[in-house]
Amino acid sequence: VLYRFTGGNDGGVPASPVILDSSGNIYGLTSGVGAGSAGTVFKLDTSGKETVLHLFSGGADGSQPYGVLVRDKQGHLYGTTYGGGIYDPSHCNYGGCGVVFKVSSKGKEKVLYSFIGGTDGWGPLAGLVRDKKGNLYGTSALGGVSQYCCGVLFRLSPKRQFSPMHTFTGGTDGGSPETDMIQDKAGNLYGAALGGTYGSGVAFELTP
Repeated sequence: VLYRFTGGNDGGVPASPVILDSSGNIYGLTSGVGAGSAGTVFKLDTSGKETVLHLFSGGADGSQPYGVLVRDKQGHLYGTTYGGGIYDPSHCNYGGCGVVFKVSSKGKEKVLYSFIGGTDGWGPLAGLVRDKKGNLYGTSALGGVSQYCCGVLFRLSPKRQFSPMHTFTGGTDGGSPETDMIQDKAGNLYGAALGGTYGSGVAFELTP
């Protein structure tokens, strides 16, 4: 056991895989505990010392991160939250529709995109993929076709331009993708979603 979470401001209920840097430091997320039970971004060094890089407030900065983090060469961390962001009481949950965020190596958080729950989707549960040009790819579990159906695969450029790449219909293409994607050298994205022809899920590929 490298570290035992106390359920206080150090976080609790880790809900995503962890990642490593070249020095052996571990980075990850907790989803259910922290300030306002909104979650944390944490670092664990090789001696087992934990540092909370960001404590989510549950407001505009996001709430309940679940997907795996991605780290660039400068040490910045990128991820998504299921809730928080822009609050609209007519739709979405958890005080908002979710955000794409960036946390610097010094722990400064910046919201790169706030979902509005329309054609952009809402409620991302999966993490992000980052290509060599700095584009971020991810999925929302909900929204797109309608408020609760069926998720969107999106791209967010380094200039924070949001582009839906595919809107899931919940039919043969699947819907509500909740797992992390991977990308090959040619730029193809691979992931999984619920639904499909037999209702038991699909594995998908999205070309550039």
